[in-house]
Amino acid sequence: MPLHAVEGLLDATSDTEVRREWAALAAAGLPSQSQHQGATNAPHITLALAGVVPDYVEARIAHVLETMRPVPIRLGSLLVMGSRRYVLARLVVPTPELLDLQRSLAAATVGAPDVPDQVRPGRWTPHVTIARGLGSRQVGEALAVLGRARPLDGTIESVRRWDPDAGRTWQVGGIPTMGA
Repeated sequence: MPLHAVEGLLDATSDTEVRREWAALAAAGLPSQSQHQGATNAPHITLALAGVVPDYVEARIAHVLETMRPVPIRLGSLLVMGSRRYVLARLVVPTPELLDLQRSLAAATVGAPDVPDQVRPGRWTPHVTIARGLGSRQVGEALAVLGRARPLDGTIESVRRWDPDAGRTWQVGGIPTMGA
């Protein structure tokens, strides 16, 4: 069952860099997030997840984000996650501001059903997905295509909610964007 999400959207420079990496993998014939053609597909950092977001949790999320300012981040090295089919991502080096935001959103989701352990403070690995569903051979090919990922300082400029049941997103905090 897909989970409802709270997602941090990247500044324009970081977004462009991640999309460049998506395009490089696609041009090499490898799986890439660029192949997800949905209107809601955008580079993001998942900050919170839940099976359902009741109205009282939605209100707490809005309260956390009502005075949100851009949150500094650093896109770091490439990261491989998984065991049989792999996810390739850019690690997001956590800043104190990012950890505070994620911790506040985790607290806001207390009481929501089906919050997975991997988004609880102390267990969360902030990242931006580059590709999903890679086989072990494709991981090596993807790493060769992308080369050494250079660190990139940026910001989360806005936060959106993803509702998988309705197939839509909407902005819940930060600088207004067209892509929320």
